[in-house]
Amino acid sequence: MQAPRPAPRSPAPRLLLLAHGSRRPHWAAPFEAVLATLRGLRPGIEASLCFLESMQPSLGQALEQAAREGCEQLRLVPLFLGTGAHLEHDVAEELRRVRELHPGMHVELLSAAGDSDRVIQALAWHALQGLDAAASTPRDAD
Repeated sequence: MQAPRPAPRSPAPRLLLLAHGSRRPHWAAPFEAVLATLRGLRPGIEASLCFLESMQPSLGQALEQAAREGCEQLRLVPLFLGTGAHLEHDVAEELRRVRELHPGMHVELLSAAGDSDRVIQALAWHALQGLDAAASTPRDAD
């Protein structure tokens, strides 16, 4: 009697980082740094960056690209400080559209980065660094 074969392993989900976008190209640098850091932490991870408006690739373009490449599982990570109208309406509508067009691709919308305790802690520490730096800066003598 042969041992049962293990079920085929589903490929790891692809990550799609979503930033708002800007008409200023240099604005994307911190988000590109997040993507580079992510790839450094997990070599071989399938991850990319897209934007809601003003920059390329757009969310729609990135989702269509993933579908063309045969992606079955995608996790959308909003690099936003909170959940607002963009996530509740614009992103939700785009996800409805892609789910109708590509039912074989499961897309999961994760919570906004700012909802993470780690991000809140990092922002608080950043603010304290600013306070501490200001306190240690020599003041002009009166």
